[in-house]
Amino acid sequence: MTELAQIVRDAGPAYTQRFGDHLLPSHRRVLRDLAWCRTPALGGQLYCCPRCSHEHVVYHSCRNRHCPKCQGADAEKWLDKQRKLLLPCDYGLATCTVPAGLREVARSHQLTVYSILMKSAAHALLQVSAQGRFIGGKTGVMAVLHTWTRAMVYHPHVHMLFPVGGLGDDGACWIRPRSPRYILPSYALAKVFRERVERAFRAAGLYDLVPRQVWRKRWVAHVKPVGGGERALLYLSRYVFRIALTNRRIVAYDGRHVTFLAKNQRGHEGPVTLDVEELIRRFLQHVLPLHFVKVRYYGLWAPACRARLEAARLILEHHREAIGRTPRPARTVDIAPAWPRCPRCGASYLHPATPIPQSRPPP
Repeated sequence: MTELAQIVRDAGPAYTQRFGDHLLPSHRRVLRDLAWCRTPALGGQLYCCPRCSHEHVVYHSCRNRHCPKCQGADAEKWLDKQRKLLLPCDYGLATCTVPAGLREVARSHQLTVYSILMKSAAHALLQVSAQGRFIGGKTGVMAVLHTWTRAMVYHPHVHMLFPVGGLGDDGACWIRPRSPRYILPSYALAKVFRERVERAFRAAGLYDLVPRQVWRKRWVAHVKPVGGGERALLYLSRYVFRIALTNRRIVAYDGRHVTFLAKNQRGHEGPVTLDVEELIRRFLQHVLPLHFVKVRYYGLWAPACRARLEAARLILEHHREAIGRTPRPARTVDIAPAWPRCPRCGASYLHPATPIPQSRPPP
């Protein structure tokens, strides 16, 4: 099976030589890390089987958040940490997108625009949900930035997980929406989101870079229920640790062209073939700025509101006990790494591995 790392190792040097003057430091780092991931460049461990004397080399991973190989264990650790924030209630997922006319500015000013989009989307949801005709209480928001479609087209948008309900202003009651299906109006969320982004662009000095019709057209938002806490968290984790292109989606590579599977707007999956240079270009435009935080917390989930979060938890747990419901136990995941085994005979390695030093050149 062809991997993205192999494509980067083959075509990355030529791409860097051609576009090196225009590459961001974060882009250079991703190309370097993917090419070095699990190779002698990063060093590793040499294991010797006590049963069959087979020597097995395990190279170190790059741990880059854009690497397809280095996200599985991080996802499980993140899930285990986020379970402590969950409230015993149902959840909704809201998605706010931006028009095509704003994407060019977002690509050129990523650090500023991405922060504006996440903050504006979360505060728009908090503003709409606080209205008495919808929820009328303070809810929590876990916002995740997403920048691509399945075909790796640049399309920044924000996914937000939030409890279906909110804590009252007095801090003594939990308020639920009138209808469990109609949580929040999408049109109201999109309108408030657009207004907040417009004000933030004016304050950041980016307003004149955006065509005027962008601020007059109707923006798009979507809200839907996603079930209980554990199920909702697993749903959101797909967006947190999803990579623009995973290895399992690559079906063909001949040195010049790459074919991968992607879904269209109707949900049908089919092959997409790109020149290897275009594939790298599309992949790099989804690389986040260095140290950018793509998961942020607002409302009850904000660090400053953890006391109110615990008050909401006590109210919801008391309500469950009063009506005789017991919450389902959370799914436990063993995130401890298993002791390595011999790939030939399956025996466990009883002795410590021999370190293999790094062979990469100085940065």
